[in-house]
Amino acid sequence: MRSRRGRRRTCRRPDYDERSHLHDAFTQMTHSLQEMATAQGSFKVAFPDAAEKMRKVIMQLKEVRACVPPCGLQEVARRFHCRGCYSTVCDLPLDCPVQDLTVTRGHQAKFSCTVNFQLPKEEITYSWKFAGGGVRTQDVSYFQDLPQARGNLARIRPVQPAHRGTFSCVILHDQLPLARLYFFLNVTGAPSRGETELQVSFREVLRWAPLEAEMIEPWRPSLGELLARPEALTLSNQCLLAAVAALASVSATLVVWMFFRWYFKGN
Repeated sequence: MRSRRGRRRTCRRPDYDERSHLHDAFTQMTHSLQEMATAQGSFKVAFPDAAEKMRKVIMQLKEVRACVPPCGLQEVARRFHCRGCYSTVCDLPLDCPVQDLTVTRGHQAKFSCTVNFQLPKEEITYSWKFAGGGVRTQDVSYFQDLPQARGNLARIRPVQPAHRGTFSCVILHDQLPLARLYFFLNVTGAPSRGETELQVSFREVLRWAPLEAEMIEPWRPSLGELLARPEALTLSNQCLLAAVAALASVSATLVVWMFFRWYFKGN
């Protein structure tokens, strides 16, 4: 009965960080067993005492921490298995459930990228991403990087309808992802008074139409304006004046000729 109880106790799963201590204890026990066997002439006599010492060492090892659901790669909960000399981690997904956050338009939104389990003390970084268009998703293909967001806290102010969507934070240790958190931001509330007035004014401008269309007519100066304004005597205007003068001269000549012909014919 004792052997079963002792065997059950020695099968405990110590902290993975205790593996070096366990290795040193096992190496020391092997050398001690060999020395005792040499002195007593048999391993059969020395083995029970060495096994009892090894059991006491195992019982003094620090117990591994329990897994903290619902997500994350938890190195602090890694278990070392003595019998197979291998380790395992918590069987939990890397993606955490989506957290819903509703914020009124124009107010402030805060996201805290924290988990319930203990993180390594060094080389921890945070990567923020955003999936816009009001989509609520955990599909990484929808997300785009937010390089301006750093650290485990992110803040948006003032919140606008364009911010409606899913924000993602990835916790990394030495570039290895430990957890992915998701925050769905829902924006509510009517637009501000100033923005409403601007939209009304814009719609009024689109509906506005002039009562009478403005007609732009070319300038046709009279002969007096041409003579009074020398700058108006362009080349085309000078040709026009010459043509008018020639036509007037021909008309006058024709009228005089017809008058004299009629006069002499009557006499």
